Amino acid sequence: MKRLPTAIATVGAIVAIDQAIKIGVEQLMDYQERIALLPFLDLFLTYNPGIAFSMLSGLGAGPLIAISVAVSAFVTWLWVSSPPERVIAHFGFALIIGGAIGNLIDRVLYGHVIDYFLFHTPGWSFAIFNLADAAITVGAGLVILDELLQWRSGRKAD
Repeated sequence: MKRLPTAIATVGAIVAIDQAIKIGVEQLMDYQERIALLPFLDLFLTYNPGIAFSMLSGLGAGPLIAISVAVSAFVTWLWVSSPPERVIAHFGFALIIGGAIGNLIDRVLYGHVIDYFLFHTPGWSFAIFNLADAAITVGAGLVILDELLQWRSGRKAD
């Protein structure tokens, strides 16, 4: 894998930045304190005992750690088994793994994930999330984009 150093750097950067922000908001903010950054974006410190949108929060940390490890292993297998020329997908896989590791660290250390970004309008607010969640989402989007591009180029070849 020729791009392994870049992949490892991407994963490491996501984990390091995510954990640094989480440490910072934990030390500088009170639980559920809200700090306006932009008219539509606030810092809002909260904890998520589940996965996305607090789903499966009743399972507890142990089963969610097992699920996270299993999903991370599956994504890693997809990454390693995909052709090296699939650069967009590989970058997406790196973002997904970096985000998954960032959230896994929280779950192992604290039993929950630290969330801190809140997008909102005056009458609506989105789920509170963190950089790791954003990396997972963008990474999944890149993998889907790569699949669509591959499908499209395959159709043109036919």
